Formats: sequence, C-alpha cells, structure tokens
Amino acid sequence: MPMEKIQTTDGTFDAYVAKPESGKGPAVLVIQEIFGVNQVMRDIADGYAEAGYFAIAPDLFWRIEPNIQLTDKSEAEWKKAFDLFGKFQIDPGVKDIAATIAHVRKMAGVTGKVGAVGYCLGGLLAYLTAARTDVDAAVGYYGVNIQNFLGEAGNIKKPLLLHIAEKDQFVPPEAQSAVKDGLKGNAAITIHTYDGQDHAFARVGGEHFNKASADLANSRTTEFFKKHLG
Repeated sequence: MPMEKIQTTDGTFDAYVAKPESGKGPAVLVIQEIFGVNQVMRDIADGYAEAGYFAIAPDLFWRIEPNIQLTDKSEAEWKKAFDLFGKFQIDPGVKDIAATIAHVRKMAGVTGKVGAVGYCLGGLLAYLTAARTDVDAAVGYYGVNIQNFLGEAGNIKKPLLLHIAEKDQFVPPEAQSAVKDGLKGNAAITIHTYDGQDHAFARVGGEHFNKASADLANSRTTEFFKKHLG
C-alpha cells in the first residue's frame, strides 16, 4: 500500500495515501472510524483520488496499536474496536491530524487547499479539526459526542458540513438537539439531518447502509469540497 510517514513530536506514524492521476490537486484527509484505516477507509480515499484529490488517511490509533485494521463483521472485532475507542485520546489525536495537514501541504503535487472528512469517531474529529487546525474545510458524518465540545464552536471560521443520522443509536435526540442549537449561530457551519437513518448509514456494506441517504450525503460533500477546496 502507498504510505506516508507523518512525523510528530511524539513519534512517527503511517498514513495511507491515494494520489490523483493528474499528479496535482487539492487534498482531503480521510479520518477513520473506530475500525482503524481499514479497507472501507482506503476505498473512500481511493474514491477521492479518482475525483482528483490527494487523499490521505492517517493511522490515529498508532499510539495504542499501530496499523490496526478491523471490520464490522464479527462480535470480536466490534469488541476490539470499542476497546480502542475507549483508549483513544482526543487531544493527541487532533494534534496528529494537524501534523498530517502540515505534512500534506508540503507534498509534491498538492497545489490547492486541504480538507478533511471523518466518520463516526472521525466525525467528531472532523468537527474538532475545524475548531483547532488550519484545515480549509471539513465534513463530519454522524459524529459521536460533538455535544460535549460545543464550547469550541466559536473557533470555527472555515466551512464545516455535518451529516446527522436522525435515528443514530450513538447520538440520542437530546444530543442532536444540543448540537443543532449550539451551532446554529455559526454561519460557517451547515447541518443536514437524514430522517430515519441510523449510525453509519453511509458505510458501504454496513448493517445500516442506506444507498439513497448515502448518495445524498456524498453528493452534498462532493459539492461542498468543490466549492471550498477548488
């Protein structure tokens, strides 16, 4: 697999890289779910490369277990994924994302802006990436626990798009309401809710995958990045 080494003050970690055929263009960070940089994340990165972006998926679990790759197909893997999620530290993780953004901006061929898109845990991290880094635009799919970080919303100056699953088993209605109420005053933030959809409705092959809602969310993301990344 094509990989890049990302250097931080705490050490070095790997990131999966997919490059556009043209060899130049803007970039998108693909921020993982709780399953690591697995085939699902790599496929998403490959899709962005096909669309003309440099796509890079950093291994954010490297401090716990480097290069872990899980699926959502067995109880044992779900247990392992939740164990990793429980051990994951948000603040170092966002710093790793910032280090990846800085690395990407220096990569040969990256001529435009840098965006980020994250799923599940990555949805929260996309929100925090918008709040804490110099990313040019960010997208979060069904982010978990955003309601606990609404105090950082005032730091978000660049465009942020959030996709919320109405029936998300990990984001109850009161949390969704808190997020919407807490972010509605920030003109940089756009929120779309997908009626009747559960968590991970955009994960191809997942239990709750819904093609119509996934296609709608993905088309909105595509237009968002075209507008804000060029």
